Amino acid sequence: MSAITYRLPTSKYERLKQLAKSQNISVNKLIDELSTMALASYDAKTSFELRARKGDKKRGLEILEKL
Repeated sequence: MSAITYRLPTSKYERLKQLAKSQNISVNKLIDELSTMALASYDAKTSFELRARKGDKKRGLEILEKL
């Protein structure tokens, strides 16, 4: 596991703390979950673009429908 230092405005950090508290999780866990969501979105987009380049229009539309 890696550790990172990230700077952001105090007001944004406070809002993230509130969000984490409302979810009964730590800010660390919240950031982990948000990064997982961002990566899943990126992977879906990349997969869609790859299929689009291959010309598999039907499969691309099936993936888009799932999104």
